[in-house]
Amino acid sequence: MQLDFHYYATYCAAALAGYAHEESLEIAYSAQFVDCCTRTLLSKIGGPPSAATTQLSLEMMEADTDPVGLQDITRIWASFHFLPGNLHAEKKGCSKRYLNKYRLICDTNGELLTDTVELARGKGTAAAGVAMHVLADTWAHRYFAGTPSLVINNTSFYFYELVPDGSGFTEREIKFNHNPGSPDDPEKGIYTNSIYQGDESAIMNLGHGRCGHFPDYSFARYRYMPAWAEYREVIKDNPRDYMHAFCQMIYALKCLRDPGGHFETGRYATEEVEPWAQTIGRILQIRQTDASAQWKELGEKITGQTIPDFDIEKYQKEYMDAPDKKHYTTFLGEFILAALAQKSMVTNRIFRSGSKLAGYSVDYGKRGFRGMKDFKRLAKQAEEKKGE
Repeated sequence: MQLDFHYYATYCAAALAGYAHEESLEIAYSAQFVDCCTRTLLSKIGGPPSAATTQLSLEMMEADTDPVGLQDITRIWASFHFLPGNLHAEKKGCSKRYLNKYRLICDTNGELLTDTVELARGKGTAAAGVAMHVLADTWAHRYFAGTPSLVINNTSFYFYELVPDGSGFTEREIKFNHNPGSPDDPEKGIYTNSIYQGDESAIMNLGHGRCGHFPDYSFARYRYMPAWAEYREVIKDNPRDYMHAFCQMIYALKCLRDPGGHFETGRYATEEVEPWAQTIGRILQIRQTDASAQWKELGEKITGQTIPDFDIEKYQKEYMDAPDKKHYTTFLGEFILAALAQKSMVTNRIFRSGSKLAGYSVDYGKRGFRGMKDFKRLAKQAEEKKGE
């Protein structure tokens, strides 16, 4: 998903869940900031690099692709953008190495989603926003994995968009190109994707890079035949899925507001959405690469308040000017704490499943920041012991 859903649609969801205007803005800001919090930004503000929730293209290009580097990549992308749907999934006739990657395939309504939402309970709007980003991305990114893998994430020439034609849908083969300066063109069915790399663990094979931003667009409907599904056809319907994501965000946020609440998977706040359902349905199906204007207009109708544009620098000065040991009382400080907790929780679950793809887990609750910063050191030690 992109800014239109993570910021503006999340604001709408928070408002419909009963949060005040300013609270809704904070939740929405945090949800979008997950796509902005890189090590480069953290270095600028003096934050802990282990709190990174995404990576710049340049950071990815410079990333190591040895086991330790791949573990670092997996910790970020599996924790915040491609939450594993079932870490205990079984698949006959495959190696343990492949099974571990198969278990990282993102899907909706998994056990880790409950853990993610409940982890934010009682921790404020920044933590709620982090959880909403993760929840929303399970719908947009389902069937792709947050670890570099050709066999899981590759797309072949068999990739067709289902374009509404009034009475049904017209199938159109999508044309992919590799020019990052070329904008996506929904009308012509031309989208930018990553370059094919035959190496199973090449960076280009991370997430849905092999089909570019197309899965992030709410209007997208498509069918393809991934290798992980034994080349059986998989159909994705984003307008339907994004509506589910929106309703589930409202339900999750209502649960977080309720001191006695507990998030359950498979539940959606359809009653709260009903008065706005037709408008939302239209927004989701507009063939455009950015629906921010429509979501902003809807949010302002819901609350009667003005929604400011997202400003990446909004909270940075507050964080940098905070005295020693007070950084984590600021909004970005609370975001960093939530990010560290989420990354530690997901890494720990992956580690406990028997996989080392996200590294060796350190208990955040017991070790705090030191534990998070020790991930790389511990992983290096483990690799060195293997070679002895």
